[in-house]
Amino acid sequence: MGEWVIGAFINLFGSIAINFGTNLLKLGHNERERHSVLENEGMSVKIPLKPIIYFHTWRIGILFFFIGNCLNFISFGYAAQSLLAALGSIQFVSNIAFAYFVLNKMVTVKVLVATAFIVLGNIFLVAFGNHQSPVYTPEQLAEKYSNIPFLVHCMILVLVVALHHYIYRRGALLIAVSGQDLRPYWHMLLPFSYATVSGAIGSFSVLFAKSLSNLLRLAMYSGYQLHGWFTYSMLLLFLSTAGFWVRL
Repeated sequence: MGEWVIGAFINLFGSIAINFGTNLLKLGHNERERHSVLENEGMSVKIPLKPIIYFHTWRIGILFFFIGNCLNFISFGYAAQSLLAALGSIQFVSNIAFAYFVLNKMVTVKVLVATAFIVLGNIFLVAFGNHQSPVYTPEQLAEKYSNIPFLVHCMILVLVVALHHYIYRRGALLIAVSGQDLRPYWHMLLPFSYATVSGAIGSFSVLFAKSLSNLLRLAMYSGYQLHGWFTYSMLLLFLSTAGFWVRL
């Protein structure tokens, strides 16, 4: 069995754990709101919301979310990022079951059809996708990060993210102001801008996580010392992008 198969299975379990944890986090917030409504019934003074950390469901959700991300990080050392990033769409499949059983939400026919296409795409991806995951030295990785096409791509992406972040903040401000009648296109533009920023930042966190996983693998098999400037740079970039993505 190839290493990419191990990486794919680890990534699948990690993605499902992340999705399960996310649904538990949502359930915890729902319980918090419901608990607040019950406490404020018949009260003249509104009681502040109880801190979310006190809810058991939310704490379990954080645990699953953390374990899932650790599994995904480990999987980057065994399979190509292009393969694993697409396999992450399994979250949309598992979300159907979790949304139905955990959050008691209805599953529509459109969702089932979309999920079927995701499964079909994953089958083709696993069958014909890149299965290689070469190990690069820090010098080779630094060379890849400094090539002109990648730098141009980063500059364009920064501009796109800044533009869509501004659009989202502008739309959110208009919604927050009472009496503002938003034009119909804002209802489509707001979620699109949010998804654009989240996807762009999230994809870079995956890239830096893959680089860190590569360095760990290099250290295990060739005695590479991790306390170099490149390792710390990748760690800082990963924590920055991942932290921003989680905060979204």
